[in-house]
Amino acid sequence: MMRMCAKICNVCLTRCLLMIMNSVKKLREERLMSKAELARLAGVSPITIDRIERGEDCRMETKRKILLALGFSLSDKNKVFQD
Repeated sequence: MMRMCAKICNVCLTRCLLMIMNSVKKLREERLMSKAELARLAGVSPITIDRIERGEDCRMETKRKILLALGFSLSDKNKVFQD
């Protein structure tokens, strides 16, 4: 039982860390946008959006495009990406 609990806690911890890294998924869903729509507005591929939402890193230019597509200014970077 203890091993199971530790495994679940590690999964929860991983999810929490991904949410700390960026808020793209949360913000996209709040705006009722699909990944494809955000990708189109940002000028990137839906696969790129998926990777970013999973916490993978991306170029600064990609972050800029996503910020603007979500309706943020560049000075709001820390509201979306916490790196």
